[in-house]
Amino acid sequence: MDNVTRRRFLTLSGVTAAGALAAGATQVHWSDLLAAAVNDPLPSDESVLVVITLYGGNDGLNTVVPAADPAYQQARPDLAYQPNEVLDLGEGLGLNPGLKGLKGLWDDKQLAIVRGVGYPQPDRSHFRSMAIWQTASPKSPIPTGWLGRWLDATGADPLRAVSVEPTLPPLLAGASTAAASLPLRGLALPKGAIGTAYAALGKPSPGEGLWQAKAAKAVLDLQEATRVLGTAVKMGHDETPDEDEQGTQGASAGGTSQLGAQLDLIAGLIEAGVPTRAYSASLGGFDTHADERGTQQRLLSELDAALTPFAQRLAKTDRGKNAVVLVYSEFGRRVQANGSEGTDHGTAGPVLVLGNKVAGGFHGEQPSLTDLSNGDLKATTDFRDVYASVLQHVLGTDPGKILDGHTTTIDGLLRA
Repeated sequence: MDNVTRRRFLTLSGVTAAGALAAGATQVHWSDLLAAAVNDPLPSDESVLVVITLYGGNDGLNTVVPAADPAYQQARPDLAYQPNEVLDLGEGLGLNPGLKGLKGLWDDKQLAIVRGVGYPQPDRSHFRSMAIWQTASPKSPIPTGWLGRWLDATGADPLRAVSVEPTLPPLLAGASTAAASLPLRGLALPKGAIGTAYAALGKPSPGEGLWQAKAAKAVLDLQEATRVLGTAVKMGHDETPDEDEQGTQGASAGGTSQLGAQLDLIAGLIEAGVPTRAYSASLGGFDTHADERGTQQRLLSELDAALTPFAQRLAKTDRGKNAVVLVYSEFGRRVQANGSEGTDHGTAGPVLVLGNKVAGGFHGEQPSLTDLSNGDLKATTDFRDVYASVLQHVLGTDPGKILDGHTTTIDGLLRA
């Protein structure tokens, strides 16, 4: 498949609002969010959802690895991990060796793995499958995303949901409301003696005039924004990061890198009390038709390096402890390896859910590697069950109103 841009993916995804969203109609500035944190802060006991999309179709079998299953070893003689290579989870399964930090979260009961997640009559097109996941409509295309409909149902404020991706994804497009977009961009202040002198400009002085006080406050606001937004990301809203040849392997289905920077920004906004209940971030490159083992392990290591400190940081604050992270991809890969040391588009795969409110461990049934459907895994968990669970237990919403009557949840996945 030819490489496609993220914007073209959004256009082809089947969500008709994507064209307007890609144009940046709902883009906000960091000052808007910080002002909202002052004027209407998120209550410290309100839960927050962070959705991370892995674009390209992450291979679930080499993420949560059935290394002890002879059928797995037989189907993938060159791609299979051996039992001594994976991070043991029990039940004959292990995490990819690139996920060492997530293994620590698993040991601390902060990581849940929902197994065999998919939808009826799976579609192996990136665009159609991602549209299904983002709209939560497996039967027929609809023009709204599942979190966009949540926005429609709960109020018109676009700051209730924020994307830190280059363009707003379809899942955040409602019929009457769209989430806000805050693309990554650089923000850094001077260091050393100059930085010290600059910081002093923000200190109030006795007897200063109105405009002097306003200027000092502007300096203080900029210092606060720099603290919240973290280290500078040298990337404008219309730019894409420079990537070497290795970094673009598997990147034919949208998404970008910079996940660590995205999550740093989200953590800062949560800690600042911004009144946002749902965030969206992404990592691309998982279309591993060739050289899968090296490419996927590099990407999973990047995911791990971003997610682990993010989860650890959230666990240290009251607002952060109420955050739940959901990680998914549009489909898994086929059980049998192809002839290029990779795998082709498949069906079901694992969904990761993490945070203090999560009941760590396995949820859902592990798909069989011998009872297949046309060479593909049979889904054992409907993806809408995952969505219904977070809508009900994280966002406090009746899932039936958002998911066209679907109310089945995953028992015990989330704690009140």
